[in-house]
Amino acid sequence: MSVRIATAATAAVLGAGALLPGAQPRTADARTSDRPASPVVLAHRGASGYAPENTLAAVDAAKTLGIDWVENDVQRTKDGVLVVVHDTDLKRTTDVEEVFPDRAPWAVKDFTAAEIAKLDAGSWFGERFAEARVPTLTQFLHRLERNRQKLLLEIKSPATYPGIERDILRVLRKEGWLGPSHVRNRLVIQSFGADSIKEVHALRPDVTTGFLGTPEVADLPSYAAFADQINPSYKTIGADYVAAVQRLKGPHGKRLRVNTWTVDSAADAAKVHAYGVDGIITNYPDVVRDATR
Repeated sequence: MSVRIATAATAAVLGAGALLPGAQPRTADARTSDRPASPVVLAHRGASGYAPENTLAAVDAAKTLGIDWVENDVQRTKDGVLVVVHDTDLKRTTDVEEVFPDRAPWAVKDFTAAEIAKLDAGSWFGERFAEARVPTLTQFLHRLERNRQKLLLEIKSPATYPGIERDILRVLRKEGWLGPSHVRNRLVIQSFGADSIKEVHALRPDVTTGFLGTPEVADLPSYAAFADQINPSYKTIGADYVAAVQRLKGPHGKRLRVNTWTVDSAADAAKVHAYGVDGIITNYPDVVRDATR
């Protein structure tokens, strides 16, 4: 199935681990078979092939498709509120240039939460999403809780936001996401910043953590000291690399997991599935799910 065909079909349906916590380990039969166990499918910025990324609409689109795991990106506003948005500026996914024409370069860190809440974060994707807004992390967590979904949270550009790790953990704690059940089954925190993930691990060693990137095989043991997952681009890996990661145990004494991104075609999904990855992060979760069953 091509992404183009799947997009049209699914749009019509949608209308106008270790661990990924909760993932089941492979059985001996699965390990020895030609086809690995089906990977966990994670909706990248929500089901962002079908709704504007990192919005509550994208969370709901993932839910409609039957996808439990949602990935997002977290940054901090000028007044210290955590918001869910990918780019470090607001230009690509909002109408900030129209609303605040004199505020270039429109960096997230230069706007208050109230100012960001005024922005249209959906029309760029489609007019029917014109009411979509940039959610706060709190709003995002509430929607996940309502939908009974799980969260792969990315700390975006942590060097731009000193102390954001404590801020994130504070919000997670307040909203009940650091209780035993959530920590064990519904939450992973990841980042491209190794120091940021080290900080999360130091502050909350019970939380599952992931490093975004493709470290050299020789360096993997040092990452295993603080990360439960190595989450690389699918373009940078092969079966040998996946196996090298999975031979190691992470800080919780369980083997490292591999969740690869961003896989949007059935052919690429089948390829990385054959590598033995544990999870696939995708804008089109239905396409990946169908290709890896």
